[in-house]
Amino acid sequence: MISIEVAYALADKQKIVSLQVPEGTTVRQAALLSQLDLDFPGLNLAESRLGIFSKVVSKPDEQLVADGDRVEIYRPLIADPKEVRKQRAAKAKALAIAKEQKVKSN
Repeated sequence: MISIEVAYALADKQKIVSLQVPEGTTVRQAALLSQLDLDFPGLNLAESRLGIFSKVVSKPDEQLVADGDRVEIYRPLIADPKEVRKQRAAKAKALAIAKEQKVKSN
């Protein structure tokens, strides 16, 4: 048996579960064994993105956990980061143009 932790966090609630799992346990199996979906309604452990120590695991159904690993269950993104950056850049550009026009009118 090996010792691992499985973690999940919301803005207002976090939980880390310590587990003893058999060698050969996959990252996905570890998440399912944590039963964190019982504490967080709506959490789908079979579909959630998973990582180990802040690094996304691309094949959680194949990658094995190692002794001491912290498996992290990631929440889905609320907004597309690329779109948010575009909106922020457009807003900054509009502010710069408005500021430039104000300087020219004075």
